[in-house]
Amino acid sequence: MQGCAQPEREAHGMISEAPAVLSSRPALSCLHVVTITPFFPTQHDRVSGCFVAEPLSYVGSHGVRNSVVAVNRFYERKLASLAEMPAQCVRYACLPGNAGLASAGAFLFRGLIARIRALHQRQRIDLIHAHSALPCGDAAELIGRTLKIPFVVTVHGLDAFSSSQVRGILGQWCKRRTTRVYKRAQSVLCISRKVQQKVQAGCPEAYTIVVYNGVDSQLFRPDSAKADSSTILCVGNLIPTKGQELLIRAFAEVRKAVPQAVLRFIGTGAQEPSLRRLATQLGTERAIAFEGRQDRESLARSMRDCAVFALPSSYEGLGCVYLEAMSSGKPVIGCTGQGIEEVVHHEENGFLIRPDDPHGLSHTLTRLLKNKSLREQVGVRARRTILSRFTLKHQAAVLVEAYREAVR
Repeated sequence: MQGCAQPEREAHGMISEAPAVLSSRPALSCLHVVTITPFFPTQHDRVSGCFVAEPLSYVGSHGVRNSVVAVNRFYERKLASLAEMPAQCVRYACLPGNAGLASAGAFLFRGLIARIRALHQRQRIDLIHAHSALPCGDAAELIGRTLKIPFVVTVHGLDAFSSSQVRGILGQWCKRRTTRVYKRAQSVLCISRKVQQKVQAGCPEAYTIVVYNGVDSQLFRPDSAKADSSTILCVGNLIPTKGQELLIRAFAEVRKAVPQAVLRFIGTGAQEPSLRRLATQLGTERAIAFEGRQDRESLARSMRDCAVFALPSSYEGLGCVYLEAMSSGKPVIGCTGQGIEEVVHHEENGFLIRPDDPHGLSHTLTRLLKNKSLREQVGVRARRTILSRFTLKHQAAVLVEAYREAVR
């Protein structure tokens, strides 16, 4: 396996930008990293956790061996690993629902420690990479302390301390456990500066690095011949924070100016019935398609086929789907104040509206649907942005630097 360069330790809270390749300084020995994650593709769900799985082959090309432990709660469906994305699937005991989140890390530790110890004896583990502080980061801290293995933790969303998920006394307990994880981690990997700010505000002692998500730029590629000039695409869980209700209201106005416009939703969630009712009330139900979840190939085709991508989310750490649409050469519409604001520059490589602004959204959608030249120009710049800094190769390079820094 290839060796990797040693990074210099950055100042507290500094952002690590992605180099195209690692430096050529003397290499450390190859690393064995154990990834513990609740997000990972399985036979039951080949899409979930692709943002964790897809960078791994690129990380491996830099001389890092990765063993994956995919975890879920004992009362959920038993997971089965995919041959092309192998993982050891483990269920753990815990109290049901969000009420058990604060204690789940201790239960997960008990369920994993014997397995991790045995793996460590067979092939030394150099680093544990946990995804999310609770429960995986908490378990990683306990495993690391027991076996003397350093760990890092990735924070994927703005709810960095689970203060939105869990309220009251249990929420305070979650925050204390999360703060302990961040303090004891070698580094806290944040998917955007917005997320980094959330972590630092609640735990100034944490050493944080920004590691932006990357895109498979070959899978998500432009094809102007297939683009439908009247289709708006929205991809995401059907939940209130994603802004689908706002999009349906704006779409009703768009249809007055662009009668042939259609809106496609890819995703599932508890809000689907209410969104369908809203579409019926506004008289747009025949122009709106709810298509459920799609596999990666189908999603990539949907990205290529649309004219505009819109996700007016009001609570987004970054949003991989924006990056995938940009990589597909599409103009994207997101909201100000979210992580995607660090990637999208208004009216250059995409568009930003204020949250809860249906007029601004309908105006931007109408403008784009009526102006093919504008769509193409913005789409070209969007694709160029991804290729410059946000591919899987870029993400892997920063991850490897963070790994090697953590074990110095």
